[in-house]
Amino acid sequence: MTSIQNSLNDVQRCDAPKDMLLDCYVMAIRNVAHYAIELDDEITAPHRQYLTALAGEVASAQPEALAESRATLRGLLRDYRDKAAKYLGTLREELAGTARALQEILDSLAQTDSDHEAQLRTELGRLREISGSPDGNAVRAAILATADSIEQSLEQIRQQHQLTVSQFLVEIRMLHQRIDLLETAASLDDLTKLLKRDEIERHVGSASEERLCLLLVRASGFRQAERQFNREVAAELAAAFSKRLRNCLPPSATIGRWSEEGFIAMLSVEKPEAMASAKRVADRLSGAYACLERGKTVHPSLHVGVAVVDHQPGDPPERTLKRIKEFLTGD
Repeated sequence: MTSIQNSLNDVQRCDAPKDMLLDCYVMAIRNVAHYAIELDDEITAPHRQYLTALAGEVASAQPEALAESRATLRGLLRDYRDKAAKYLGTLREELAGTARALQEILDSLAQTDSDHEAQLRTELGRLREISGSPDGNAVRAAILATADSIEQSLEQIRQQHQLTVSQFLVEIRMLHQRIDLLETAASLDDLTKLLKRDEIERHVGSASEERLCLLLVRASGFRQAERQFNREVAAELAAAFSKRLRNCLPPSATIGRWSEEGFIAMLSVEKPEAMASAKRVADRLSGAYACLERGKTVHPSLHVGVAVVDHQPGDPPERTLKRIKEFLTGD
């Protein structure tokens, strides 16, 4: 009996550090949620919600939840960092645009005030000139005319200031509209920073006298990810794929997106080196990727097919483009 009790005590002593580590891990996640820098409510509130939910799952101490939490926590922090960077970039652009607009307005006001000041000083000079005139009627008429001119100048100043303020408000509204349009119109190509199809075609078309190895990559799974999850997951999958693709290729490679699931890397290397890069791409880019959907880690998969086209000097660009289309789109 004593031996059993001693064993139980030993087990409890071993479990105590584990429990403490788990409590620290859960508290760390909750602290990250609590002390997250306040951005827009649409960004910060879901981030805190997802982290709080993750802390609750980790607290259950289920092995599956603990193992999955590593990727989920990393994904949540990465996602919040990217959104914060984009948010701050937008604020900087808005501040710079507003500062430029304000400077233009101040310059305009200064110029307008200078013009009206000169006119007012002229009228005041006329008043001084006629102040010594013996003809009372002439003085009276001159004063009335000068007063009318001053009143008109003041009214013009008031109208000009109102117009300038209105232009300033319109400029601010237009600036906000442009920012909203830029945010809502962000495409997958903006996320992945790849050349578009027309740019690739122009590049290949101008390389008739150059040697160029083209690495063609057909990645199946983006449409499935959007159907199974949502567009945001598909966009994150595209960004992760393009990052892995860049890491598999020489730094000098130029990468473009031919179609939704077709990619091209233009390499200035010999064909054997291009074939080695193709093998790395095929080996490393197929499989599951970790993405976030409403604060949960999901694992959309891609199936990658690779081919190499060796464009020799003198080869007709049309033939090279035809081979690209056949492999990537089946056109």
